[in-house]
Amino acid sequence: MRYLPHTPEEIRQMLDAIGVDSFDALFDAVPPSARFGKRLNIPEGLDEPTLMQNLQSLAAQNEGAKLTSFLGAGIYAHHIPPAVDQLLLRSEFYTSYTPYQPEVAQGTLQAIWEFQTIVSELFGLPLANASMYDGSTACAEAVQMARRLTRRNSIVVSACVHPQYREVIRTTLGVGTKDAPKVIEVPTDAQGRTDVDALAAVLDATTAVCVVGYPTFQGGIIDLAPLADKVHKAGALLTSSTTEPYALALAKAPGSVGVDIATGEGQALACPPNFGGPGVGLFACRNERQFLQQLPGRICGETVDKNGQRGFVLTLSTREQHIRRERATSNICTNQGLLALSLAIRVSMLGKRGFTETARNCLSLAHYAQQKICSLRGYELASSNTFFNEFAIKVTRAPVAQVLEVAQRHGILPGLALGTLDPKQADRLLIAVTEKHTRADLDRLCTALDNA
Repeated sequence: MRYLPHTPEEIRQMLDAIGVDSFDALFDAVPPSARFGKRLNIPEGLDEPTLMQNLQSLAAQNEGAKLTSFLGAGIYAHHIPPAVDQLLLRSEFYTSYTPYQPEVAQGTLQAIWEFQTIVSELFGLPLANASMYDGSTACAEAVQMARRLTRRNSIVVSACVHPQYREVIRTTLGVGTKDAPKVIEVPTDAQGRTDVDALAAVLDATTAVCVVGYPTFQGGIIDLAPLADKVHKAGALLTSSTTEPYALALAKAPGSVGVDIATGEGQALACPPNFGGPGVGLFACRNERQFLQQLPGRICGETVDKNGQRGFVLTLSTREQHIRRERATSNICTNQGLLALSLAIRVSMLGKRGFTETARNCLSLAHYAQQKICSLRGYELASSNTFFNEFAIKVTRAPVAQVLEVAQRHGILPGLALGTLDPKQADRLLIAVTEKHTRADLDRLCTALDNA
């Protein structure tokens, strides 16, 4: 980052202008007992060339960044072309004026509108908002929306939903506090699918919504239609959570299999993993008046001006900044604007054909990897589910921790040890493959696993 520090003369001029003798005098209102009282243990400032060399030296010590990674579990390393960053750096975007004033923010508003259109087509549902903070908060907002729509207070969440998403739902609802809604977690069957019988047993007249993973947390793609039928017969709504949007290029869109509110994480289409964030939440729902009125966050609409020219405006933004706080449908402060724009640019570059071709490439590579891994002694597929680019492997030849250690010595990060999230799955490894991996990478992965 480039910056121009203030000179001592400029600092003196500013202090004189506000009538104080020193910089320390600005903190006179802070009691001495609350002050640190000594210098921070940080080195002295460096000139820019030396600073850059120092940062490069520190970065070189990050051994994890040198590993070929097969981590997924909600954050995926897909290719993001440099052209995306170059377009994001245009000053019209990164210094864009607030879209509250549409007369000076048409570019920003159109970008949001295009993003909403992409999300709508991706999920197969006609209404989409301008984005949420990430996939987990989008899922939690969908639960709150369903409670408002159904006027019911019981939540059913499948264990096939990302475990951290389930925790965000519980936190958002205040589970454990007085008057919090009831959250019932439905287990998965031996194949990692939502247990339909267990689901049917807990659905009743108090159920507001059922939340399922699509694909599941362990990568399985399942038919949601039977679940949707049972949920709807109980008078509840069905919400899906998608962490890997490329899967929807080949799987049926949530809206086509009975999902009422579809949510997801768009990071895979917007930016690299960046060691875990940021993300961009996707949110779409059915086209009914009551759904539109309860849709959280910002919504950008297309209209015409007084001269009949096409234009864009924010509409029905029922947030606490706009209406009485107690009537707000969401506490989200804004949309994830820059990453929503990044997603729209990337998807526009791909087009429908490129989007599908990339997904097919991921599918082919992942199945090649799975078949080769399962040909090794002591590794087997954990379930028979259809999967896209992520799958769980049951490890019987050695403890998973040992497998990870040996693989890392070969320059490979083979995946997520599921036992870190659920002790009952201590013998399982979750592996994700994307189009960025080559066949040579997959062969190296298998070699590393075979040496464990």
